[in-house]
Amino acid sequence: MDTTYDILIIGAGPIGLAAGLEAQRAGLSYLIVERGCLVNSIYNYPLNMTFFSTSERLEIGGIPFTSLNAKPTRAEALEYYRRVADSAKLNINLFEEVEHLQPEGEVYRISTSKGSYLARKVVVALGFYGIPNLLHVPGEELPKVRHYYFDPHYYYRQKVVVVGANNSSADAALDTWRKGADVTLVVRQPELGSIKYWTKPDLENRIKAGEIKAYFNANITEIREREVDIETRQGKVTLENDFVLAMTGYQPDFSFLEKIGVQLSQDEKRYPQYDPETMETNLPGVYLAGVVCGGMDTRVWFIENSREHAIKIVEHITQELQEEKV
Repeated sequence: MDTTYDILIIGAGPIGLAAGLEAQRAGLSYLIVERGCLVNSIYNYPLNMTFFSTSERLEIGGIPFTSLNAKPTRAEALEYYRRVADSAKLNINLFEEVEHLQPEGEVYRISTSKGSYLARKVVVALGFYGIPNLLHVPGEELPKVRHYYFDPHYYYRQKVVVVGANNSSADAALDTWRKGADVTLVVRQPELGSIKYWTKPDLENRIKAGEIKAYFNANITEIREREVDIETRQGKVTLENDFVLAMTGYQPDFSFLEKIGVQLSQDEKRYPQYDPETMETNLPGVYLAGVVCGGMDTRVWFIENSREHAIKIVEHITQELQEEKV
């Protein structure tokens, strides 16, 4: 017969792991299912990325996170979350994608790419790093266009256009320029956006010195094998180009939320419906945790302010399960 878990957690990012830790401490049976590797979003961050937050603000479950400097690196974060998973012996299935969720009597059946499970409650702790915001311009499908930036060495002696105004675009522009790329930054806004305080002056100085070219109030309108067209207030500019790094942000998997029945607002923000006190959605027994709660406002929730979701959720689930037994 099928095992029925108290909680099935979709997503093995930091908040999904936090939910697993809380379930374990509450004595609840649980399973975490993740379509990629452990903390898949962090794995896909740039190789040399440094977090804006300090290490203690990235801790989950009260397990200490120490780093060499005040701001931990991607490598240190990966090490920390691996050690959390191992030390707590968290029950995790990796590289297993959840395909559907449907009620079956008083429980939910969760169908995945490798099997199916029964659970009394479900926690959806999806990140937003898997689906990029597209430019929607001709040529975006070309292999030279990348929505993820990993290692600057790859772009040595290449003509690179970086699209965006925030942290990821600033890091990509500076890193690739320092490794020998000819970099042009294309920014839709009239100025740079929200950038780490130790990075922004560096980028501003590189632009002022002409070492990194920048077009503000500008948009890419077409991408070709060897060129890129940019629309500026002064008219169209055509640049020789080898690669486009479109650092235009990411979004949660709204299609999955809609498929399982979570209601979303009909405006551009696509806010999912949930109770902020319990994190329960319009689906009884289905909860949201982490950045997915913000819809398209992907800068509302971070590890440091959404790890409390795990505590709220497990407290509510524990209370409900106890009431069901009475």
